[in-house]
Amino acid sequence: MDTAQTQLGSIALFCKAAELGSFTAAAQALGLTPAAVSRGVGRLEVRLGLQLFRRTTRSMQLTDEGRLFFEQCRVALGQIEDAERSITGPHTEARGLLRISVPSTYAHYRLLPRLPQFRRQYPQVELDINVSNRNIDFVEEGYDVAIRLGTPPDSRLVARKLEDAALGVYASPAYLQAFGQPRTLEQLQDPAQHTLLPFVLPSTGRVLPWLFTHQGTELEISPRSSLQISEDPLACVALARCGLGLVQTLQWIAQGHGPELQEVMQDHAGRTRAFYLLYPHNRHLAARVRALVAFLLHGATDP
Repeated sequence: MDTAQTQLGSIALFCKAAELGSFTAAAQALGLTPAAVSRGVGRLEVRLGLQLFRRTTRSMQLTDEGRLFFEQCRVALGQIEDAERSITGPHTEARGLLRISVPSTYAHYRLLPRLPQFRRQYPQVELDINVSNRNIDFVEEGYDVAIRLGTPPDSRLVARKLEDAALGVYASPAYLQAFGQPRTLEQLQDPAQHTLLPFVLPSTGRVLPWLFTHQGTELEISPRSSLQISEDPLACVALARCGLGLVQTLQWIAQGHGPELQEVMQDHAGRTRAFYLLYPHNRHLAARVRALVAFLLHGATDP
């Protein structure tokens, strides 16, 4: 017969799998193998004499009994965590593996330069950083925290704004000497006068619009060009530095390249893109997640 400790462990595995929607995601979150999670849930189903998940080769869904059991067990586990926190205090030491997903732009120019300070403050936290511009399934792939451009439609995630990053249009001095500065949106969009460097969004296959203001009105254009870049927007910046065309990018990226990039179209500037910090909608966040959230939000209180 299972001991009380084993029973509680199986319930915890079941709740994590139900919360994240898969054994694989639960295993990654808990530092186990999917097989270990599956065995734990299987033992629980045998003990209860009920099927908690309806499994297929492509998906896994809670049965009606499983959904009812999950709701009640989630409350019970929350009460246990509250009891532990009441005696260990709210400032439990941050430790363990922290998985972060971040796009290349924010990684290289914002997140990575700050991580040495985070490592000094929290030496017991291990970091697994995925720098990628592809779309990920946040929960399925087991990430603790993600940084993304814009707010996600996923209601399972908390979205907290990190910043509104200012945009600008830039070119190399050599390009401007050869082709001159565009002064109007009409000149900018005329392929006979200028070459634009558009970025193709991985999520839609469409070109990322360029954002402008004109006499107090917000405008956007879809840049047309014989040259398009996909996967990594920093490639657009690299091509602009080489004198191949004009790029709209974040000001703090361009500033990192000093005189290699000069801003144009300042009369039409003023637009921004918002970056958000995302994490699971769970009031019992691990101390390591709370530490990173507070660190990135510049000393904000624990979420």
